[in-house]
Amino acid sequence: MNRKRFAVFSAFLLAGVTLLYFSGVGRAAEGLPAGTLIVAIREWQVPTAGSIPHDAAVAPDGALWWTGQFTNTVGRLDPDSGILREFPLKTDPSEPRGLALDRDGNVWYAANDAGLIGKLDPRTGSVTEYKMPDPRAGDPLALAFDQRGILWFTVEGGNFVGRLDPRTGTIDLKKFPSEDSLPYGLAITSEGIPVICEFGANRLAKIDPRTMAITEVELPGAGTRPRRIAIAADHSVYFTDYAEGHLGRFDPATGAVKMWPSPGGPESNPYGITVTPDGMVFYSEAGVLPKNTVVRFDPRAETFASATIPSGGGIIRSMAATPDGRVYIACSALNSVGVIFANRARVR
Repeated sequence: MNRKRFAVFSAFLLAGVTLLYFSGVGRAAEGLPAGTLIVAIREWQVPTAGSIPHDAAVAPDGALWWTGQFTNTVGRLDPDSGILREFPLKTDPSEPRGLALDRDGNVWYAANDAGLIGKLDPRTGSVTEYKMPDPRAGDPLALAFDQRGILWFTVEGGNFVGRLDPRTGTIDLKKFPSEDSLPYGLAITSEGIPVICEFGANRLAKIDPRTMAITEVELPGAGTRPRRIAIAADHSVYFTDYAEGHLGRFDPATGAVKMWPSPGGPESNPYGITVTPDGMVFYSEAGVLPKNTVVRFDPRAETFASATIPSGGGIIRSMAATPDGRVYIACSALNSVGVIFANRARVR
């Protein structure tokens, strides 16, 4: 989405800090029947207007970090105190999107407009940049660390998967075998295998962490377009089908794929997704207007519960679950970040 379009969305800003309690009923006529989800969300306006928060992440100290896509910043929120702080990046424009934190609390971001991966030391504010070794890899997007501390990333338009070794700064790239795969969302299995959404096709991809060989997995439905991805404790891979309005599950061990219609229907545009420690799958429906929804899927019962978001939601591209069961979100069009208290959610 370009800056001009986001500027229009940014006019609809929330004033100050709000605590919202809300409920909503899934649209049974358009998707699967859904229960009413009762949940609370607290949102904070980020300091600079027009930031367009893209991704959210959980820090080791519990802070919420976000990328300020159009203000060349990354930001930190302490949800307990409500204190927000933005950190300027070195290259302008960087247009940071993907976000990941290492074990030491360093903040890594994908500079989508600058062809590099950056590392911010929040203690000093210093930024280290790692340029792509191939100019065709100009738009890195999603980031995730594996168990060995290697940072994996997708390059959407360039059609690469990449890995960066923080110890040496070495970057390796692997081109996708299919043109226009548009590699987007990324997650790492418990065995250290990166799994990627091919947003340009009806495929997921598994990456051999040693050789970087790419194995593509075809998904049901020619129009399926997986966008974001999350992995549960039982190793199930959940993904959002943005184009046709499904939640999907892939079993890496058997190759089995199952798809469920999202409660908001085929044009609901499921987007950001995460799995909380109790195994519940949370995701957003960005296409349900005028207000987006948050959806909870119970894998054991295979049931959905959904709620509209009174603030509007503002295109929740990214969700991140905390160890205590909260969900951190970035609300792009509302210029806010927030916390969904998923550990208090209930269905009626």
